[in-house]
Amino acid sequence: MATFLYKLGRSAFRRRRLVALLWVALLAVAGVGAATAPTATSSSFSIPGTEAQRAFDLLEERFPGGSADGATARVVFKAPDGQKMTDPANKAKVERTVADLKAGSKEIAQVVDPYAAQAVSQDGSTAYVSVAYKVNGMELSDASRDALKETGEKAQGQGLTVEIGGDALQSMPETGPGEVVGVVIAGIVLVITFGSLVAAGLPLLTAIIGVGIGVATITALASALDLGSTTSTLAMMIGLAVGIDYALFIVSRYRAERAEGREKEEAAGRAVGTAGSAVVFAGLTVVIALVGLAVVNIPMLTKMGIAAAGTVVIAVLIALTLIPALLGFAGDKVIGRKQRKALADGTTDDQGSKGAKGAKGADGGKEGKPNAGTRWARFVLRRPLLVLLVGVLGLGAIAVPAASLEMGLPDDGVKPTSTTERRAYDLLSDGFGPGFNGPLLLVVDGDKAAADQAVSAIKGLDGLAFVTPPTPNKAGDTSMITVIPEDRPSSAATEQLVHDIRDATGDNVLVSGATAMNVDFSQKMNDALLPYLALVVGLAFLLLMVVFRSVLVPLKAALGFLLSVVAALGAVVAVFQWGWLGGVFGVEQTGPIMSMMPIFMVGVVFGLAMDYEVFLVTRMRESYVHGARPGEAIVDGFRHGARVVGAAAVIMIAVFSGFIGSSEQMVKMIGFGLAVAVLFDAFVVRMAIVPAVLALLGHAAWWLPKWLGRVLPNVDVEGEGLVTAGAPAGAAHQGSGSEATEKELVSHRR
Repeated sequence: MATFLYKLGRSAFRRRRLVALLWVALLAVAGVGAATAPTATSSSFSIPGTEAQRAFDLLEERFPGGSADGATARVVFKAPDGQKMTDPANKAKVERTVADLKAGSKEIAQVVDPYAAQAVSQDGSTAYVSVAYKVNGMELSDASRDALKETGEKAQGQGLTVEIGGDALQSMPETGPGEVVGVVIAGIVLVITFGSLVAAGLPLLTAIIGVGIGVATITALASALDLGSTTSTLAMMIGLAVGIDYALFIVSRYRAERAEGREKEEAAGRAVGTAGSAVVFAGLTVVIALVGLAVVNIPMLTKMGIAAAGTVVIAVLIALTLIPALLGFAGDKVIGRKQRKALADGTTDDQGSKGAKGAKGADGGKEGKPNAGTRWARFVLRRPLLVLLVGVLGLGAIAVPAASLEMGLPDDGVKPTSTTERRAYDLLSDGFGPGFNGPLLLVVDGDKAAADQAVSAIKGLDGLAFVTPPTPNKAGDTSMITVIPEDRPSSAATEQLVHDIRDATGDNVLVSGATAMNVDFSQKMNDALLPYLALVVGLAFLLLMVVFRSVLVPLKAALGFLLSVVAALGAVVAVFQWGWLGGVFGVEQTGPIMSMMPIFMVGVVFGLAMDYEVFLVTRMRESYVHGARPGEAIVDGFRHGARVVGAAAVIMIAVFSGFIGSSEQMVKMIGFGLAVAVLFDAFVVRMAIVPAVLALLGHAAWWLPKWLGRVLPNVDVEGEGLVTAGAPAGAAHQGSGSEATEKELVSHRR
């Protein structure tokens, strides 16, 4: 692989104008496609195989035209102190509002008068108008949405408190300035890392191009493939992070190759052949993790994973082709002035620092003053057991809150109190009880007698506030029953009520509604977690075994990931469920953790965690197969890679943290979870626990049974095949290929 990528890098360097033109053209085509595509709607949410989904499907079949999946709104009225909504003056105001709502949009399917439907609270202080639309929230036209808002504002001006809830006001999530701040921080980190504005600009430019192509393509296909708004946000989040990181590693390797005296084209080829090999395998782990979300069998999650994986593939291709092409335009401008002067004098090591001529380092190159990575690696080698214990115990303590994890799906109750949806939620809760915001919908497949029997079976159950009489369809073979719980929708008591109703009724009674859907969704997530974890970790383990030609290194990588992801989940529970530091992160209302968060974090964080494992440990193995002892290989890997991996982690943390400012609770939680997961994995697991474990294992870390070595393909990630490829001038290592490498390994093991 290294030889193929080496040739690809040199070819892209020589044909840089053509390569750059092709990528710009692809960006333009994607942009035009996005601009001319039909307006995207929200992704249809379905959970195949669950009772709640079967109930929705039965409703669509037996109640045609009922708009079971249409947008809904509740216009909630609160009378001034000392008045009631049943007072003639207030009643007249509500009836005028009902008339205005009916005339406000052609997309309205039904407006229910609160006095006819008895939608007035027992104390008379609160009433609500139910509005049903023919289309869902994201398909709803701006005119209909504006008419709803204007009607509410008009009613508000008549002396009543009026708030609007429901998904009819659903809009695209806003990320705020945090996303831009994250990119700015990434730029600052790149400038500090490289000491060159040009070198810092290349990863940002290519990442933006890659994300632009990915997001524009998703936008262009959103309507045809039923992709939701969160899909492009996720693709942008992951695409920016990996795009910057992959480019960063190749540019850094190019600078190192130039510092060793190689010509520009040769340096570009070798950078792609070595660091590019790591990029390919790191990208594959991310793609496996994202595409593997399909095993959950939830269409929305599958589409999100595949779309994000597509953006990662684009980031890999750009790193392998556009980066060497742009290096051809930039030349030595990617190297700082001091490093260029030192390069001209022939007194530079791969870090750009002057050192004693002829002094040999672990990799056979010139060794200058030890950098921070070298000093840290030597510290770990002196105290590996202490570092291992501190890292494991520290992450273990942070992971403790994960044991209290409660899962659910966010509703209007977790929105900021500044929104009308949250205020409407609170008014309904105060006037009608906490469970009114999460009604359960029972669908009875049978005649009136079957419906009456179902009502009798569930009356008297704990946690039930009241039950409405059955509403039959025109054919009389199906009925709907509404059940109002006593507690809020996301409570454990309401979840138990769902199970109790299902136990008390027969197979012909299906429990559905948003609350029941949340219960089924959470259960499906729980059931899929272990199979998904086994699939993703298993495939990635095999992939890493091919990369490192070792059994223990991939095993250590997988166990370290599990530790970091559980710790990150513990931090998410502490902030979003317990409320610790909630004000700092803009969490106004605590509640259950989003049901898809654990499995989503497992997928995304595993892929990203393997990035640092591949980039850091491949450099160690590269040194080891070229003759360094295990301890020297660890030091050499940190001397070359610690600063770059650290910068990459800071950049990824900054990008993910930018999404914490989103107005969408789901995006906010994902941004925070991924940011802390990268923090734990990069700086605790990969930078501390990994070198400590490798130091304790010694030569055994690189052990591979002979029979397995014959079966596994040799992909040459270390670039051994490049020893004789291209111009050898300035080569740091002189070897005789794979045969010599194997002899060195045998010698070490003896």
